Amino acid sequence: MNNDYLDPINSLHMPELADTTFAMDFLIRAKEGVRNIAVALTESASPDVRAALRKQLKQGIAMHQEISELMIKKKWFHPYELTEQYQLDQLSANNTIKIGKMNLFPVETNRKGMFDRTPDEH
Repeated sequence: MNNDYLDPINSLHMPELADTTFAMDFLIRAKEGVRNIAVALTESASPDVRAALRKQLKQGIAMHQEISELMIKKKWFHPYELTEQYQLDQLSANNTIKIGKMNLFPVETNRKGMFDRTPDEH
């Protein structure tokens, strides 16, 4: 990866990188949801609310497991192989640093003439 964000070589493997990023974000959100529902369950007093929260908690745990299994199957996540997971994390960190060094926002950001009308026209 070089610093030219318009160079097509920098898009190599981007769909796969995007998929892994979206999956990891989904996994984190599922875990966060399970945690929040568990807290809500301990705070609720109504039997009906507690029953609804228990059902949601079971669904959240099942979703987390399904996402984890998908990521393990696709080799995007290695919870039992620390060395492999570390290598993936290092690759992700290095890609993030490289993208951060790209000049994604050139000095000239004027987009005048690129739109069919000016912003204040109705």
